[in-house]
Amino acid sequence: MRAKVLVVDDEPDILDLVRYHLEREGYQVVGCRDGKSALDLVGREKPDLVVLDLLMPGVDGFEVCRRLRRESSIPIVMLTAKADETDTVVGLELGADDYVTKPFSPRELVARVRAVLRRGTGPADQGPLTIGTLAMDFARYQVRVGGTDVVLTAKEMELLKALVQARGRVLSRDFLLERVWGYDRAAEIESRTVDVHVRRLREKLGREARRIVTVKGVGYRFDNEG
Repeated sequence: MRAKVLVVDDEPDILDLVRYHLEREGYQVVGCRDGKSALDLVGREKPDLVVLDLLMPGVDGFEVCRRLRRESSIPIVMLTAKADETDTVVGLELGADDYVTKPFSPRELVARVRAVLRRGTGPADQGPLTIGTLAMDFARYQVRVGGTDVVLTAKEMELLKALVQARGRVLSRDFLLERVWGYDRAAEIESRTVDVHVRRLREKLGREARRIVTVKGVGYRFDNEG
């Protein structure tokens, strides 16, 4: 079954361009030009992923992202202006999975969409795990800290899973981009995606955030002790 992608952009030329290239790659595409319509279409069309422009009149992409994250873990790829690094970071912190800067290469956008939608890149699940007060069931996409449910996005869950299953080994940012986001040549991609997702994951894990350890100049590891 073809994956369905919702494309949201108030510029008709960009909307048509993205639609053309995604459909050529075999995706089913639904498009709209404003945030309110996007929220309605998500409920009605049940897309597998949203390509979301941030700067739109009325209900902008930030608000769309914020509302979607309150209700679901649907993957979101943002379209941002190249010069607005602050907007990019804010969008990622709101829960977007990745971003592409304008002007963009349609080929790159398609690759990002494919990577975000890719599943099953990690090792097989080993059943529920409990480390300290952190309880994880990756097969059921459930995480609890001290008995309280923690709501993670799909990419946050995959990031935590990769770190935990590494059994204390340090994972580089390039490795995480390849494993969690599915990029084939991660070393060639300049992205703050990993760092932003790690920061947001730490915030959600509360008292257990200390287990995600930064190894300066290398990457991250998960501390199973204590």
